[in-house]
Amino acid sequence: MKEKLISYLENILPWALEHGVKIIFIIIGSFILNKIANRFIEKVVRITITADQLTSKDGEKKREDTLIKIFSTSSTILILTIATLMILGEIGLMIGPILAGAGIVGLAFGFGGQYLIRDIIAGLFIIIENQYRIGDVVSFGTIGGLVEDISLRMTTLRDMDGTVHHVPHGEIKTVSNMSKVFSRVNLNVGVSYSADLDHVINVVNKIGNDLANDEKWKDFIIKAPQFLRVDKLGDSAIDIKIVGDTLPIKQWDVTGELRKRIKIGFDKEGIEIPFPQRVIHQATKIATLQE
Repeated sequence: MKEKLISYLENILPWALEHGVKIIFIIIGSFILNKIANRFIEKVVRITITADQLTSKDGEKKREDTLIKIFSTSSTILILTIATLMILGEIGLMIGPILAGAGIVGLAFGFGGQYLIRDIIAGLFIIIENQYRIGDVVSFGTIGGLVEDISLRMTTLRDMDGTVHHVPHGEIKTVSNMSKVFSRVNLNVGVSYSADLDHVINVVNKIGNDLANDEKWKDFIIKAPQFLRVDKLGDSAIDIKIVGDTLPIKQWDVTGELRKRIKIGFDKEGIEIPFPQRVIHQATKIATLQE
């Protein structure tokens, strides 16, 4: 037993001193290289990406963070792939046949690979054109939500129900970005036909200005919500349109607070918000009974 152990150590020790040390250096070197590459990518992206007149500081940071994540992930995959091949070579496996086999497998799955290439090319255009970034709220036709992650192949969205959608870039035909540069309050409110419209307009504008000057809300509002026009003469109400500009993704919060204040303000001013009503006229027939 002792002789077998000595023989084993005699065989393994030279390999460990020669190849084992190299493998350790490869692992440590790839880890250090990955850290350096990620820091380099971050610095280059922060310096290269500059905001234009239509891009806010927050929007610029979103784009920078998105590009840094994508480039860092790609460099990490490349470094890990090279390190793995080098380790396999040190173990004694022939890398050439492995790469050749991978090429054959790639050809075998070539038909399916065209979709992968399509997704990657579409992803590159999405990134270059800055169509959306991590943290934006977007809609891809019937699917929409908050962008949680972007890779070269797909975008990950989370909708209001908390459902996560993974959308391949090649499947995206139309992108609707609801949080780029600024967002908008677009609210219709119905008032009674008996209401004084001038009074209603004054009340709405005052509510919008008060909201825009409120300490809690003023940092989210770019332009105070104000009366825009009479939008519709409906069956039960006159619909007025109220619009205002907010920071990206804040339109829903601001609109919710605006609705609450309009209800309270209209109640105080005696302005009725009617609900659909149906008036039924019933004809009465008086029958005369003659004996």
